[in-house]
Amino acid sequence: MPVESRSLAIGSEDQMRADLYALLANLLFNPPSQEILDLVCNLDGDQNTEMGQAFDALSVIAGKASLVDIRDEFNGLFIGMGRGELLPYGSYYLTGFLNEKPLATLRNTMRDLGIQKVESVKEPEDHIGRLCEMMSGLILGAYGEPAGLDVQKQFFSDHVGTWAGHFFADLESAKSSRFYQPVGTIGRLFVEIETNAFAMA
Repeated sequence: MPVESRSLAIGSEDQMRADLYALLANLLFNPPSQEILDLVCNLDGDQNTEMGQAFDALSVIAGKASLVDIRDEFNGLFIGMGRGELLPYGSYYLTGFLNEKPLATLRNTMRDLGIQKVESVKEPEDHIGRLCEMMSGLILGAYGEPAGLDVQKQFFSDHVGTWAGHFFADLESAKSSRFYQPVGTIGRLFVEIETNAFAMA
């Protein structure tokens, strides 16, 4: 689920933000491919920060786990028999039910921003992986020109920041989480960073 930039006018900080959103999207929407797993194996981080430690932990686990192991973990967390341990949807976290008003509100926002639903994808658009993909796309200009900070902030505030931190914290502590435990840490910390940065903007 790669996101390509349509503009060269992307600063290095925004590129890093977009890349991290894209990485989370690729890890959370489907089990990672071998290409993504190889990428994760080469991650390293500053051991003096919690984020850096989480990246290092993810890299180590990725180097030891097989694609089959990670796929089984993914299925246990997000699919399961009937349902997984976690339901990674905004509507569920905000209302306790799937396909509720937050999803309808998101669809209206997507229409206004020119973000089209992928018809071959059956997951509701408020899946955390899809939302991370959208954030990356807004930053890079995948839906036209790169979105201004005001548009990014509004989208994040309305559709991501309201619940994603809780989801990532749940992912950190989920019984089935091994590979995905540091993914939860990275996501939780990134949501905190984005929330604070947008608040100061």
